[in-house]
Amino acid sequence: MSEETREPQETLVYAPPSVETYMALRAAAGMHSRSAAGAARGLPNSLFAVQIQRAGETIAMGRVVGDGGCFYQVVDIAVHPAHQGRGLGKQIMGEIRAFILREAPENAFVSLLADGEAHRLYAQFDFVPTAPHAIGMAWYPKPAPA
Repeated sequence: MSEETREPQETLVYAPPSVETYMALRAAAGMHSRSAAGAARGLPNSLFAVQIQRAGETIAMGRVVGDGGCFYQVVDIAVHPAHQGRGLGKQIMGEIRAFILREAPENAFVSLLADGEAHRLYAQFDFVPTAPHAIGMAWYPKPAPA
């Protein structure tokens, strides 16, 4: 794990968060829950992960998953509500963009799903809607209990 100082009390950490941190930050940011078992399996398989920590606490995160060649998906962009509006989402996306530009081969497909108004952030990083040529779809084979 490597670290780079961002501000006096904020540090970029290039590693996935712990399962507990991941679950807590997703909940705080109002994102859909994921199972702890799924997070324990998935987090170590990230192609790239970055966190912003303040005083040792993760206040923002983002990851890239995929096959490392043809397909990359940006996931888990989350900023704790107490720290929103300070540009941390842009910082996370900037780190993710730099990773993809550095690592992805020519003609790789990079995708994400934008919740709510998040599309405004992603548009700043050249993401565009795919409709009407393609429409994102999802399948939840084992939905969480209601």
